[in-house]
Amino acid sequence: MESGEGLRSRTEALKSIRTKTADKGRLADAKDNSELVEEEPLSPSARLFHEPNFNVYIIAIMGCKTKIHEDVVRANLLHTLLKHPRFSSLQVENEKGDMKWVRTKVDLDKHIRVPDLNPDMESSDQFVEDYVYNLSKTAIDRSQQPLWDLHLLNIKTSDAEAVGIFRIHHSLGDGTSLISLLLACTRKIADPAALPTVPVKKKKEKSSNPLWLSRCFIGLWWIFRLFWHTVVDVFMFIATAMFLKDTETPLKGPPGVEFTPRRIVHRTVSLDDIKLVKNAMDMTINDVALGITQAGLSRYLNRKYGNNLPKNIRLRSTLLINIRTSAGIQAFADMMENDTKAKWGNWIGYVLLPFSIALRDDDPLDYVRRAKATIDRKKHSFEALYTFISSEFILKTLGIKRASALSHRIITHTTMCFSNLVGPLEEIGYYGHPMAYLAPSCYGQPHALMINFQSYINKMTIVLSVDEDTIPHPRELCDDIVHSLELIKNAVIAKGLVKESHNTNGTCSENSNSIIT
Repeated sequence: MESGEGLRSRTEALKSIRTKTADKGRLADAKDNSELVEEEPLSPSARLFHEPNFNVYIIAIMGCKTKIHEDVVRANLLHTLLKHPRFSSLQVENEKGDMKWVRTKVDLDKHIRVPDLNPDMESSDQFVEDYVYNLSKTAIDRSQQPLWDLHLLNIKTSDAEAVGIFRIHHSLGDGTSLISLLLACTRKIADPAALPTVPVKKKKEKSSNPLWLSRCFIGLWWIFRLFWHTVVDVFMFIATAMFLKDTETPLKGPPGVEFTPRRIVHRTVSLDDIKLVKNAMDMTINDVALGITQAGLSRYLNRKYGNNLPKNIRLRSTLLINIRTSAGIQAFADMMENDTKAKWGNWIGYVLLPFSIALRDDDPLDYVRRAKATIDRKKHSFEALYTFISSEFILKTLGIKRASALSHRIITHTTMCFSNLVGPLEEIGYYGHPMAYLAPSCYGQPHALMINFQSYINKMTIVLSVDEDTIPHPRELCDDIVHSLELIKNAVIAKGLVKESHNTNGTCSENSNSIIT
């Protein structure tokens, strides 16, 4: 559990800035520095992340292939990230309790941390892991500076020559937009002037059906299923808010778990292995990622239950989905370079994703089939839109406190968070530093377990953020997910669904860099 000092450091940063004098002082300072003063209200969703039970930070761990040069990073931050208003604004609360963004002059000395480290130290992997663990005990004081910082650790680990750790408060934006913004600060190693290339979803070709009556019937059936799925999901959402809880398992955290520090570990596997399963079974990367996660969780729980896994375990993930489409890397790069505008902000909807927990040793591919069925079913529903609209209504009518309590209740009635983020197809450099891996995660969420998948070139990084009191051996769970991928890949080959024509051995990083969407 977190120490009393750590808990105080996480809550003191939430104190309000209420005086008019403070507001006028900041405005005067901004004018003295010839800065443009902008006063824009925080969105209700951004305010939600300042409640004590939702004080969430996003962390992006970047492994680099070379030593990180502080002077280069400082010089480039001035011309990129600091041009985004959210990264150069204070969050000020007036006497009425309204919060607004106020532009300020950013002192990089308060945002960049470069500890003096022994490059030849032993157990450097454990040092980085502990560094992030200790970082998760703290918060950034929003009365003094914009809510982000960057830690540069020039120490060689098992999978990088140096490590950079970005910490960003979730009120600044959703995870997808923030990762896209960070990637907009990178360039291809092969072409230093080019932005990273990120895969985009291909549009399916419309099938031509000459029968008008048949098209009408299919359309009506599609609309009916959409309506029915939404009704069922809304009912389950309301039931979860009122009384429906997940099964108490060794993965479910106790009350107050959002205030505990997080141990963050990761493993890197071959993206080609995942694509092999994806292509053989005509599925998506998301389907395979969810399938191997279900398999890994089932193996882990079976071991914790003494090889006697209970049946009918209810285990769900809360997916926080930004229903506002992200502007994309190019738009963010243009915004920072040409001072143009790009869509930004938290428009958060909830999706409750059920996991199938069972042993399927006879046919491991069933994990992936069930995952695909679940994802396809959830895609055909307005659950996220409904939860966003209802949350906004509750925020405006009942206030931030009641909305926070309701959201917290729903999330704590589920077990975990899960996400899959798409990364660049080619090797990229962060301000000229070639990147070895990217591992995003969070701390401060009311779950004991968070699982993130992040692709990069031909690799997939699986990142776990856990409360150690609930999950004392996170590497075992990470290994179970990696082993499940191997079993499912071998089952695909054994059934003759695909021929293995390349090296599909995933590389497992023993480094479990800990630190945060």
